[in-house]
Amino acid sequence: MYQTLEIERVGKVATVWMNRPAVFNAFDEQLIAELAAACLDLDADAAVRVVVLGGRGKHFSAGADLNWMKRAAQFSHEQNVEDARKFAGMLRTLAEMSKPTIARVQGAALGGGTGLTAACDMAVASSDAVFSTSEVRFGIIPSAISPYVLRAIGPRHALRYFQSAERISAERALAIGLVGEVVELDRLDACIDRLTQALLAGGPQAQKAAKDLIAAVNGRPIDAGLSEETALRIARQRATDEAREGISAFLDKRPAGWMG
Repeated sequence: MYQTLEIERVGKVATVWMNRPAVFNAFDEQLIAELAAACLDLDADAAVRVVVLGGRGKHFSAGADLNWMKRAAQFSHEQNVEDARKFAGMLRTLAEMSKPTIARVQGAALGGGTGLTAACDMAVASSDAVFSTSEVRFGIIPSAISPYVLRAIGPRHALRYFQSAERISAERALAIGLVGEVVELDRLDACIDRLTQALLAGGPQAQKAAKDLIAAVNGRPIDAGLSEETALRIARQRATDEAREGISAFLDKRPAGWMG
């Protein structure tokens, strides 16, 4: 179905592999379109509980394919805007998936590769991973990826790295919040497996509601309106069949139904 991706399913976990290892999984128009389509398909698939994004070969993603960028430089203004919208739309589709998403990062995750990392809910990196918002070195800016990178590392770090385009080591990425865990390369899949098992133990509708909660609460002042909204959200969630099942399973000392 896909020319630039490989979808691997193991139980309730789907891994989307970017499959252009010869060019370090650099993305062009086709990869962007296929990533957007894969995210929509997997989000609509009730059999999939967790989505992992990875890259085949030695590198996660070296960012934009320079041949694509060279073509884009010759576009008319209207063509350029439409092309940029497709990239921004793909990132938003990934970021707004209703189920947990994990970036599995090894090797280079540069430019848009850093953006893909940040657009996922969480990220695990191998110790050899390296990141960069390298766009200014090509005379451009990390515009489409900026909402997700800013969400991950905050404006202070973004002011440095958006302008310096310095390489960010895995350890530094962990310190500034771009990734949540760093392990040796040979332990990367085991770490992903542990994380997916933890995610599968949670209620799928509760996880979606938790993502919606973060989006609703983040950045708002703690006032009476926010207090009321949080009260209404937990009241609605407690009344769901999933919540009743989760509480009953805990009291009965048995696995919840969604774990079967």
